[in-house]
Amino acid sequence: MGLGPSLPCTPAAFEPNRILRVTPQFLEQAIAQIRQSGFEIISLDDAHFRLLEKDFRPFACLTFDDGYRDNLEVAYPIFKRHNLPFAVYICTDFADGRGDLWWLALEKAILRTDSVSLRIAGSERRWPATSAAAKDATFHAIYWWLRSIKEDDARAVVAELCRATGFDPSGLCPGLVMTWDEIRRLAADPLVTIGAHTRRHLALAKLTLPEARDEIAQSLARIERELGVPCRHLSYPYGDERSAGEREFQLARELGFRTGVTTRKGLIQRRHASALTGLPRVSLNGDYQHARYVKVFLNGVPFAFANRRPRPATQTAPFH
Repeated sequence: MGLGPSLPCTPAAFEPNRILRVTPQFLEQAIAQIRQSGFEIISLDDAHFRLLEKDFRPFACLTFDDGYRDNLEVAYPIFKRHNLPFAVYICTDFADGRGDLWWLALEKAILRTDSVSLRIAGSERRWPATSAAAKDATFHAIYWWLRSIKEDDARAVVAELCRATGFDPSGLCPGLVMTWDEIRRLAADPLVTIGAHTRRHLALAKLTLPEARDEIAQSLARIERELGVPCRHLSYPYGDERSAGEREFQLARELGFRTGVTTRKGLIQRRHASALTGLPRVSLNGDYQHARYVKVFLNGVPFAFANRRPRPATQTAPFH
């Protein structure tokens, strides 16, 4: 999740990646509401300890993926003022300035054109992009198709679309993501936990076992080398069932991670004490910037209903 210091009150007409950002005002509001609801905001290390000790007092961990620069410039001052811990999961290629933020590049390319043509399964497909609504529908259709194919193929498609529309995506990563020096500034504060988010932000479940292991292991080694401290926590890129499953959870355990978080929606329950590398999260993203959503998410009702399970016996939540 990224936080924009000058986000408009209403999103642009075409801004499909707005879910990746929340305003500083909403972050302040969410922190206050979480605490007022009886949840203690704690670090990932403390959460790990509590789960091992079967201590199920209500707690929340606030986490951010990818390592956007506004985590340092906007989010950090808010947490510092409240003396609260939070975590940032880093993609090491992103910190090197060469990450492929293809979802943002796709948005920029569609913004610059009135139609998109792609060859899919041997057939030519064309989507209109003459209005904000049409662009939005086109983005989501192409995005979810890209998520279903091989990672290298998906990124090649976006790169070609960028070339066709005259957009150069090379500046996205260095313009938006923290450098290693900035990450070190953030990591110097004991309130901040730096976790791993793999090397290239690939859907691990699409990779071979050795490839998936390397993606995790290389990011772990690089973060520890750059920061000089152990890296104990992992966030799986995309994090849904199609991107990370039991194979990846086992890899995280083998590589020594204390916790691994997904984007599978839900509060932590007692059973997660024995499944620490496959934890669910609650996403407070740009589509849910209202107190009523925070209230509903904190009580766990939508997740219990969606999973057709009883309401969680414990109310603990890593927030994303």
